[in-house]
Amino acid sequence: MVEPELIRSAQAGDRGALITILRSIETHVYRTAYYILGNEQDAMDAAQEALIRIYTKIDTYEEKALFKTWVQRIVTNICIDKFRRFKPTVSIDEHNMVFRTESNVEEELIFADFAKDIQQAIDKLPEQHRAVIVLRYLQDFSYNEIADSLNLPLNTVKSYLFRARQRLQTLLHDYQKGGVRG
Repeated sequence: MVEPELIRSAQAGDRGALITILRSIETHVYRTAYYILGNEQDAMDAAQEALIRIYTKIDTYEEKALFKTWVQRIVTNICIDKFRRFKPTVSIDEHNMVFRTESNVEEELIFADFAKDIQQAIDKLPEQHRAVIVLRYLQDFSYNEIADSLNLPLNTVKSYLFRARQRLQTLLHDYQKGGVRG
């Protein structure tokens, strides 16, 4: 959570405050970009572009919306624009999805395979459905925060989530039969 005083300092031209803000949000920005775009290189590019945009546009932020919502709107829009320009390649790094402390080799292999199928299923969603799934389940945004982030009506967000969950359920049902096919 970025403190409002820090934001106001950055908006007033305090470069140190702005750098502190960027460092505190860079992991969240990257994570969102990674889950929307599906591979590390594209996510790094999008995250960098989002951080630059936040850096140059912080003076336009108004406290009408939560800062995290404003940030997620920026990164999500950049990702959707990139997604429309090209179809990203699927690249999954299972060990970055969830950190586990106890290791059972067979359990880890099953989990890694399932994590790959989850990412592949998410990658099969249309970009708007993918965005709402990422914001809801990976960034833990409320429906209202998602609506604000994506500049969509609340009912549209609910509809996208409903359809995305249905599609994911269908795709992940196939997991029990040997993996996501599609």
